[in-house]
Amino acid sequence: MVLAKKWLRTGIIPIIVALAMVVLGGCATAPSDTTRPTHDSRSHAVSNTRHAVVDAARQAIGTPYRYGGDSPRGFDCSGLVQYAHRQVGVRIPRTTDSQWRSARSPHRRYLLPGDVLFFSLGADKDRHVGIYEGGGVFIHAPSSGKRVSRASLDNPYWQDHLVAAKTFL
Repeated sequence: MVLAKKWLRTGIIPIIVALAMVVLGGCATAPSDTTRPTHDSRSHAVSNTRHAVVDAARQAIGTPYRYGGDSPRGFDCSGLVQYAHRQVGVRIPRTTDSQWRSARSPHRRYLLPGDVLFFSLGADKDRHVGIYEGGGVFIHAPSSGKRVSRASLDNPYWQDHLVAAKTFL
């Protein structure tokens, strides 16, 4: 009781209450990376660099999946993303986790060709990454035994596993 009176006199309790409100207020805000962008059909201005990243990914379609691969001899998912960006002079990290940490979340609610899409695939493979081509389609290196290919964001599997869209451009 004596301690509480002393805290009231010194103004500590109002400070503690104010700090608690600030700290807990952050819990009510959803992180921006979890906002799912739309892939509507409206046309948006797309830079030549974005087109070139998508073109580099398109040229890789049919290339075999190769774990740790980052060249036309074979790609894994993050190697494909790194390779496509490297073709236009944009240096990005090699692994999916480092790409996740380094890419920025765009301040828009729609996808642009060249955006990088991140997926959560479960316990055995934390994240997967691909390059948005446009029209609800992305290009990725799926998994061992498969080849670089297109996939649709309209597919319920990819809809359920999409975590975020980010960009290096």
